[in-house]
Amino acid sequence: MSEEEPKSAIELAMARLKKKDQDAGVSERPLTDEQRAAIAEARTVCEAKLAEREILHQSALARAADPDALAALEDAYRRDRDRILYDRDKKLEEIRKGDR
Repeated sequence: MSEEEPKSAIELAMARLKKKDQDAGVSERPLTDEQRAAIAEARTVCEAKLAEREILHQSALARAADPDALAALEDAYRRDRDRILYDRDKKLEEIRKGDR
């Protein structure tokens, strides 16, 4: 793209963010094939854990009749989902940094 052509708002914003990163000393590193594979595996494992937890949660909901028990099941399910997603994000960050 030449300098004479008008830029879209997205292109301008991306240019500003890139300049800000350069000023902060953040370098852009492409992911290696090994990192891409590790990220895909981590996401697949997370999806499987979430699906398993969803099945267990639906089964427990079908057996529960007490509103207090239902609320407790929902809280536990939400905590489990948050923990699984947190673990996934942490693992992805480690892979991207190369700490793995």
